[in-house]
Amino acid sequence: MTVVLQVLGLVLGVVSWCLQSSCTSSQVWKVRSQAESVSSSQWQFEGLWMSCAATSMGSLQCSKFKTVLGMPAHIQACRALMILSLLLGLASIAVSALGLKCSKIGRTSEQAKGKMALTGGSLFILSGLSTLIAVSWYAARVVEAFYDPYYAGVRFELGTGLYLGWAASCLAILGGSMLCCSCRRSPPAPAAGHYSYNYSTTGQGQKIYRAPPVSESGSHKAYV
Repeated sequence: MTVVLQVLGLVLGVVSWCLQSSCTSSQVWKVRSQAESVSSSQWQFEGLWMSCAATSMGSLQCSKFKTVLGMPAHIQACRALMILSLLLGLASIAVSALGLKCSKIGRTSEQAKGKMALTGGSLFILSGLSTLIAVSWYAARVVEAFYDPYYAGVRFELGTGLYLGWAASCLAILGGSMLCCSCRRSPPAPAAGHYSYNYSTTGQGQKIYRAPPVSESGSHKAYV
């Protein structure tokens, strides 16, 4: 059962890392609302790295954001969180693969493998949380601007890139939890040449009675 949990957790972690990569490179984090669009044959969408416009004729034009310091703070933070989640996910995949009980690499003990699997699971959870914070923060800003009556700019709606991020974060957290749950602490084995003895204070063991010491006066009376 432990091996199944570890393998399943690692598979979910690998799938989540692939979804995180797709989410980070996606340009559809937000899509222009069709309620405000003059023509339904044109679409505008943006991601973390560039803004694109497409038409029904099949033409697509994308332009990268020319400045980094001039970007809104939440976009810069989301970029950093997504890159961090990818790095954590890559490290967790490597560590978890080394910590599998079914893997035979060198003379690694079972206790060391358990620690590796626990570390990999923790990294998976941190990676999922980083992705979850990034996409949720970005989505909150999009929703806030959409419902703001005083917002004079273009209104956008949630794009497919955000849903990829939410799915990736859930899979990463689930896979990391499985890896952490598979690392149950085993009782330490007794040392060689020693015997274990269990003593129970509640059990009724053998009782030893000793006669009370005889006083000197009593011994004189006995001989008289």
